[in-house]
Amino acid sequence: MKTPTAATAASSDTGAAGPAPKSPAPGRRTRAGSAAAPRIRRHLPTSPWLFAAPGLLIAGAFSLYPFLSTVVNSFTDRRTLVPGQFVGLANFQEMLGDEMFWTGLRNSTLYVLGVVPALVILPLLLALLVQKQIPGITFFRSAFYTPVVASIVVVGLIWVWLLDERGLVNAVLEAVGVGKVGFLSDQWLLLLSAMMVTVWKGLGYYMIIYLAALANVPRELHEAASVDGAGAVRRFLAVTLPAVRSTMVLVGALSSVNAFKVFSEVYLMAGPDGGPAGEDTTLVMLVQRTGTGLTGRVGYASAISVVVFVVTVALMLLVLRADRKEDA
Repeated sequence: MKTPTAATAASSDTGAAGPAPKSPAPGRRTRAGSAAAPRIRRHLPTSPWLFAAPGLLIAGAFSLYPFLSTVVNSFTDRRTLVPGQFVGLANFQEMLGDEMFWTGLRNSTLYVLGVVPALVILPLLLALLVQKQIPGITFFRSAFYTPVVASIVVVGLIWVWLLDERGLVNAVLEAVGVGKVGFLSDQWLLLLSAMMVTVWKGLGYYMIIYLAALANVPRELHEAASVDGAGAVRRFLAVTLPAVRSTMVLVGALSSVNAFKVFSEVYLMAGPDGGPAGEDTTLVMLVQRTGTGLTGRVGYASAISVVVFVVTVALMLLVLRADRKEDA
Protein backbone atom coordinates (compact mmCIF):
# COMPACT_ATOMS: atom_id res chain seq x y z
CA MET A 1 0.00 0.00 0.00
CA LYS A 2 1.40 3.44 -1.10
CA THR A 3 2.09 6.20 1.36
CA PRO A 4 0.36 9.54 0.45
CA THR A 5 2.76 12.24 -0.62
CA ALA A 6 2.88 15.77 0.79
CA ALA A 7 1.04 17.13 -2.24
CA THR A 8 -1.70 14.54 -1.83
CA ALA A 9 -2.03 15.41 1.83
CA ALA A 10 -2.23 19.09 1.10
CA SER A 11 -4.92 18.52 -1.48
CA SER A 12 -6.86 16.35 0.86
CA ASP A 13 -6.67 19.02 3.56
CA THR A 14 -8.09 21.69 1.32
CA GLY A 15 -10.96 19.52 0.33
CA ALA A 16 -13.50 21.39 -1.81
CA ALA A 17 -11.51 24.59 -1.62
CA GLY A 18 -9.85 23.66 -4.90
CA PRO A 19 -6.31 24.38 -5.94
CA ALA A 20 -4.06 26.78 -3.99
CA PRO A 21 -4.35 30.45 -5.01
CA LYS A 22 -1.68 31.78 -7.35
CA SER A 23 0.68 34.57 -6.31
CA PRO A 24 -0.44 37.98 -7.57
CA ALA A 25 1.12 39.18 -10.78
CA PRO A 26 3.52 42.10 -10.39
CA GLY A 27 1.94 45.52 -11.02
CA ARG A 28 -1.59 44.40 -9.99
CA ARG A 29 -3.38 45.49 -6.85
CA THR A 30 -3.65 42.67 -4.31
CA ARG A 31 -6.23 42.16 -1.56
CA ALA A 32 -3.86 43.85 0.88
CA GLY A 33 -4.18 47.06 -1.15
CA SER A 34 -0.60 47.43 -2.34
CA ALA A 35 -0.14 50.35 -4.78
CA ALA A 36 0.19 49.59 -8.46
CA ALA A 37 3.50 50.31 -10.13
CA PRO A 38 3.48 53.62 -12.09
CA ARG A 39 2.99 53.36 -15.81
CA ILE A 40 5.13 55.56 -18.09
CA ARG A 41 3.12 57.23 -20.81
CA ARG A 42 4.75 58.08 -24.09
CA HIS A 43 3.96 61.60 -25.27
CA LEU A 44 3.42 62.51 -28.89
CA PRO A 45 6.12 64.56 -30.66
CA THR A 46 3.60 67.36 -31.09
CA SER A 47 2.92 67.76 -27.36
CA PRO A 48 5.41 70.64 -26.80
CA TRP A 49 3.94 72.53 -29.73
CA LEU A 50 0.49 72.28 -28.19
CA PHE A 51 1.73 74.17 -25.13
CA ALA A 52 3.52 76.76 -27.30
CA ALA A 53 0.61 77.17 -29.71
CA PRO A 54 -1.25 79.96 -27.81
CA GLY A 55 1.86 82.10 -27.54
CA LEU A 56 2.81 81.47 -31.16
CA LEU A 57 -0.69 82.38 -32.33
CA ILE A 58 -0.63 85.64 -30.38
CA ALA A 59 2.84 86.52 -31.66
CA GLY A 60 1.84 85.66 -35.21
CA ALA A 61 -1.40 87.63 -35.08
CA PHE A 62 -0.02 90.77 -33.45
CA SER A 63 3.64 90.81 -34.55
CA LEU A 64 4.49 88.64 -37.52
CA TYR A 65 1.39 89.28 -39.63
CA PRO A 66 1.46 93.10 -39.20
CA PHE A 67 5.17 93.10 -40.08
CA LEU A 68 4.68 91.07 -43.25
CA SER A 69 1.62 93.14 -44.16
CA THR A 70 3.65 96.35 -43.77
CA VAL A 71 6.41 95.02 -46.02
CA VAL A 72 3.89 94.02 -48.68
CA ASN A 73 2.03 97.34 -48.48
CA SER A 74 5.28 99.28 -48.90
CA PHE A 75 5.36 98.14 -52.54
CA THR A 76 1.78 99.24 -53.24
CA ASP A 77 -0.14 102.51 -53.48
CA ARG A 78 -2.71 101.36 -50.95
CA ARG A 79 -4.82 103.95 -49.14
CA THR A 80 -7.13 103.66 -46.18
CA LEU A 81 -10.23 102.75 -48.19
CA VAL A 82 -8.54 101.60 -51.40
CA PRO A 83 -6.77 98.22 -51.68
CA GLY A 84 -4.07 99.60 -53.96
CA GLN A 85 -1.90 98.09 -56.67
CA PHE A 86 1.70 96.99 -56.90
CA VAL A 87 3.99 99.94 -57.70
CA GLY A 88 7.40 98.45 -57.02
CA LEU A 89 9.95 100.87 -55.54
CA ALA A 90 7.90 103.98 -56.32
CA ASN A 91 7.28 104.74 -52.66
CA PHE A 92 10.98 104.53 -51.82
CA GLN A 93 11.86 106.72 -54.81
CA GLU A 94 9.32 109.31 -53.68
CA MET A 95 10.86 109.16 -50.23
CA LEU A 96 14.20 110.37 -51.58
CA GLY A 97 12.59 113.60 -52.79
CA ASP A 98 10.35 114.13 -49.76
CA GLU A 99 11.66 117.00 -47.64
CA MET A 100 9.61 115.92 -44.62
CA PHE A 101 11.20 112.47 -44.73
CA TRP A 102 14.68 113.96 -44.49
CA THR A 103 13.50 116.26 -41.71
CA GLY A 104 12.16 113.28 -39.77
CA LEU A 105 15.34 111.29 -40.39
CA ARG A 106 17.45 114.20 -39.17
CA ASN A 107 15.43 114.66 -36.00
CA SER A 108 15.37 110.93 -35.22
CA THR A 109 19.14 110.73 -35.72
CA LEU A 110 19.74 113.77 -33.51
CA TYR A 111 17.48 112.20 -30.90
CA VAL A 112 19.67 109.10 -30.83
CA LEU A 113 22.87 111.16 -30.57
CA GLY A 114 21.46 113.25 -27.73
CA VAL A 115 19.66 110.61 -25.69
CA VAL A 116 21.77 107.45 -25.90
CA PRO A 117 24.98 108.77 -24.26
CA ALA A 118 22.96 110.24 -21.39
CA LEU A 119 21.00 107.02 -20.86
CA VAL A 120 24.19 104.94 -20.88
CA ILE A 121 26.16 107.04 -18.37
CA LEU A 122 23.68 108.76 -16.05
CA PRO A 123 21.80 105.61 -14.92
CA LEU A 124 25.13 104.00 -14.08
CA LEU A 125 26.10 106.92 -11.86
CA LEU A 126 22.65 106.86 -10.31
CA ALA A 127 22.95 103.13 -9.63
CA LEU A 128 26.27 103.70 -7.89
CA LEU A 129 24.61 106.24 -5.62
CA VAL A 130 21.74 104.01 -4.57
CA GLN A 131 23.76 100.78 -4.46
CA LYS A 132 24.86 101.23 -0.86
CA GLN A 133 22.71 99.68 1.84
CA ILE A 134 21.93 102.66 4.07
CA PRO A 135 18.73 103.54 5.96
CA GLY A 136 16.10 105.03 3.67
CA ILE A 137 17.77 104.00 0.40
CA THR A 138 14.67 102.05 -0.64
CA PHE A 139 12.68 105.29 -0.71
CA PHE A 140 15.15 106.89 -3.10
CA ARG A 141 15.18 103.84 -5.35
CA SER A 142 11.40 103.96 -5.55
CA ALA A 143 11.44 107.71 -6.18
CA PHE A 144 13.92 107.37 -9.04
CA TYR A 145 11.86 104.54 -10.56
CA THR A 146 8.51 106.33 -10.30
CA PRO A 147 8.78 108.11 -13.71
CA VAL A 148 9.16 104.73 -15.38
CA VAL A 149 5.75 103.48 -14.26
CA ALA A 150 4.06 106.83 -14.86
CA SER A 151 2.01 107.22 -18.02
CA ILE A 152 3.89 108.93 -20.83
CA VAL A 153 0.82 111.05 -21.54
CA VAL A 154 0.71 112.30 -17.97
CA VAL A 155 4.47 112.90 -17.96
CA GLY A 156 4.30 114.78 -21.26
CA LEU A 157 1.47 117.02 -20.12
CA ILE A 158 3.26 117.81 -16.85
CA TRP A 159 6.39 118.89 -18.69
CA VAL A 160 4.33 120.91 -21.19
CA TRP A 161 2.77 122.82 -18.27
CA LEU A 162 6.20 123.35 -16.74
CA LEU A 163 7.91 124.55 -19.94
CA ASP A 164 5.06 126.58 -21.38
CA GLU A 165 5.51 130.34 -21.72
CA ARG A 166 3.16 130.75 -18.75
CA GLY A 167 4.55 127.70 -16.96
CA LEU A 168 6.51 127.38 -13.75
CA VAL A 169 9.96 127.30 -15.33
CA ASN A 170 9.45 130.54 -17.27
CA ALA A 171 7.88 132.15 -14.21
CA VAL A 172 11.02 131.39 -12.19
CA LEU A 173 13.31 132.59 -15.00
CA GLU A 174 11.35 135.79 -15.32
CA ALA A 175 11.46 136.31 -11.56
CA VAL A 176 15.26 136.11 -11.49
CA GLY A 177 15.57 138.50 -14.44
CA VAL A 178 16.50 136.04 -17.18
CA GLY A 179 13.27 136.43 -19.12
CA LYS A 180 11.02 133.91 -20.80
CA VAL A 181 12.51 131.13 -22.90
CA GLY A 182 10.59 129.54 -25.77
CA PHE A 183 11.07 125.91 -24.81
CA LEU A 184 8.03 124.85 -26.84
CA SER A 185 8.20 127.44 -29.62
CA ASP A 186 11.83 127.24 -30.70
CA GLN A 187 12.72 124.37 -33.04
CA TRP A 188 15.89 123.22 -31.32
CA LEU A 189 14.83 123.98 -27.75
CA LEU A 190 11.67 121.94 -28.27
CA LEU A 191 13.66 118.96 -29.53
CA LEU A 192 16.11 119.34 -26.64
CA SER A 193 13.22 119.52 -24.15
CA ALA A 194 11.76 116.31 -25.55
CA MET A 195 15.17 114.63 -25.18
CA MET A 196 15.30 115.78 -21.57
CA VAL A 197 11.90 114.21 -20.88
CA THR A 198 13.00 110.93 -22.47
CA VAL A 199 16.17 110.83 -20.37
CA TRP A 200 14.27 111.74 -17.19
CA LYS A 201 11.71 109.01 -17.75
CA GLY A 202 14.26 106.33 -18.67
CA LEU A 203 16.76 106.91 -15.86
CA GLY A 204 15.01 104.65 -13.36
CA TYR A 205 14.52 101.78 -15.82
CA TYR A 206 18.17 101.54 -16.82
CA MET A 207 19.23 102.17 -13.21
CA ILE A 208 17.60 98.87 -12.24
CA ILE A 209 19.51 97.09 -15.00
CA TYR A 210 22.79 98.56 -13.76
CA LEU A 211 21.97 97.66 -10.16
CA ALA A 212 21.65 94.02 -11.18
CA ALA A 213 25.00 94.21 -12.98
CA LEU A 214 26.76 95.94 -10.08
CA ALA A 215 25.53 93.28 -7.67
CA ASN A 216 27.58 90.71 -9.62
CA VAL A 217 30.85 92.66 -9.40
CA PRO A 218 33.14 90.87 -6.91
CA ARG A 219 33.82 93.00 -3.86
CA GLU A 220 37.32 91.57 -3.69
CA LEU A 221 38.29 93.54 -6.79
CA HIS A 222 37.41 96.85 -5.14
CA GLU A 223 39.20 95.82 -1.95
CA ALA A 224 42.32 94.86 -3.90
CA ALA A 225 42.25 98.16 -5.78
CA SER A 226 41.88 100.04 -2.49
CA VAL A 227 44.88 98.21 -1.04
CA ASP A 228 46.89 99.28 -4.10
CA GLY A 229 46.01 102.89 -3.35
CA ALA A 230 43.33 103.44 -6.01
CA GLY A 231 40.79 106.15 -5.22
CA ALA A 232 37.07 106.18 -5.99
CA VAL A 233 37.52 107.49 -9.55
CA ARG A 234 40.31 105.04 -10.29
CA ARG A 235 38.27 102.10 -8.98
CA PHE A 236 35.34 103.22 -11.13
CA LEU A 237 37.46 103.33 -14.28
CA ALA A 238 39.53 100.20 -13.61
CA VAL A 239 37.02 97.92 -11.87
CA THR A 240 33.43 99.04 -12.31
CA LEU A 241 33.42 99.99 -15.99
CA PRO A 242 35.06 96.76 -17.26
CA ALA A 243 32.69 94.69 -15.10
CA VAL A 244 29.52 96.33 -16.46
CA ARG A 245 30.68 96.88 -20.04
CA SER A 246 28.35 94.21 -21.45
CA THR A 247 25.46 95.83 -19.60
CA MET A 248 26.41 99.20 -21.06
CA VAL A 249 26.25 97.64 -24.54
CA LEU A 250 22.78 96.28 -23.77
CA VAL A 251 21.59 99.66 -22.48
CA GLY A 252 23.08 101.37 -25.54
CA ALA A 253 21.27 99.02 -27.91
CA LEU A 254 17.91 99.33 -26.16
CA SER A 255 18.08 103.11 -25.75
CA SER A 256 19.20 103.70 -29.35
CA VAL A 257 16.28 101.71 -30.75
CA ASN A 258 13.78 103.44 -28.46
CA ALA A 259 15.25 106.87 -29.22
CA PHE A 260 15.07 106.40 -32.98
CA LYS A 261 11.43 105.29 -32.70
CA VAL A 262 10.47 108.21 -30.43
CA PHE A 263 6.91 109.41 -30.83
CA SER A 264 5.01 110.24 -27.64
CA GLU A 265 7.35 112.83 -26.15
CA VAL A 266 7.70 114.88 -29.32
CA TYR A 267 4.04 114.45 -30.25
CA LEU A 268 2.83 115.70 -26.87
CA MET A 269 5.25 118.62 -26.66
CA ALA A 270 5.31 119.68 -30.33
CA GLY A 271 1.72 118.82 -31.23
CA PRO A 272 0.39 116.79 -34.17
CA ASP A 273 2.06 119.15 -36.67
CA GLY A 274 5.53 118.54 -35.28
CA GLY A 275 6.33 121.96 -33.90
CA PRO A 276 6.89 125.18 -35.85
CA ALA A 277 6.43 124.41 -39.57
CA GLY A 278 6.78 120.71 -38.76
CA GLU A 279 10.53 121.08 -38.17
CA ASP A 280 10.47 118.77 -35.14
CA THR A 281 8.72 115.88 -36.87
CA THR A 282 10.28 112.45 -36.34
CA LEU A 283 9.99 109.46 -38.66
CA VAL A 284 7.39 107.70 -36.52
CA MET A 285 5.35 110.90 -36.36
CA LEU A 286 5.54 111.09 -40.15
CA VAL A 287 4.27 107.51 -40.39
CA GLN A 288 1.34 108.37 -38.13
CA ARG A 289 0.52 111.56 -40.00
CA THR A 290 0.81 110.01 -43.47
CA GLY A 291 -0.91 106.69 -42.92
CA THR A 292 -3.95 107.65 -40.80
CA GLY A 293 -7.24 109.24 -41.69
CA LEU A 294 -9.73 108.55 -44.45
CA THR A 295 -7.22 109.63 -47.09
CA GLY A 296 -4.17 108.10 -45.42
CA ARG A 297 -1.45 106.82 -47.73
CA VAL A 298 -0.94 103.42 -46.19
CA GLY A 299 1.53 102.30 -48.84
CA TYR A 300 3.84 105.29 -48.42
CA ALA A 301 3.61 105.13 -44.62
CA SER A 302 4.49 101.42 -44.77
CA ALA A 303 7.57 102.26 -46.84
CA ILE A 304 8.72 104.72 -44.16
CA SER A 305 8.07 102.06 -41.52
CA VAL A 306 10.32 99.63 -43.39
CA VAL A 307 13.08 102.25 -43.40
CA VAL A 308 12.64 102.73 -39.64
CA PHE A 309 12.92 98.97 -39.13
CA VAL A 310 16.07 98.70 -41.25
CA VAL A 311 17.73 101.61 -39.44
CA THR A 312 16.91 100.24 -35.97
CA VAL A 313 18.33 96.83 -36.91
CA ALA A 314 21.44 98.56 -38.27
CA LEU A 315 21.85 100.48 -35.00
CA MET A 316 21.72 97.28 -32.97
CA LEU A 317 24.23 95.59 -35.27
CA LEU A 318 26.60 98.55 -35.00
CA VAL A 319 26.46 98.47 -31.21
CA LEU A 320 27.08 94.72 -31.12
CA ARG A 321 29.91 95.01 -33.64
CA ALA A 322 31.59 97.71 -31.58
CA ASP A 323 31.33 95.44 -28.52
CA ARG A 324 32.94 92.55 -30.39
CA LYS A 325 35.83 94.75 -31.51
CA GLU A 326 36.51 95.71 -27.91
CA ASP A 327 36.49 92.05 -26.90
CA ALA A 328 38.98 91.25 -29.64
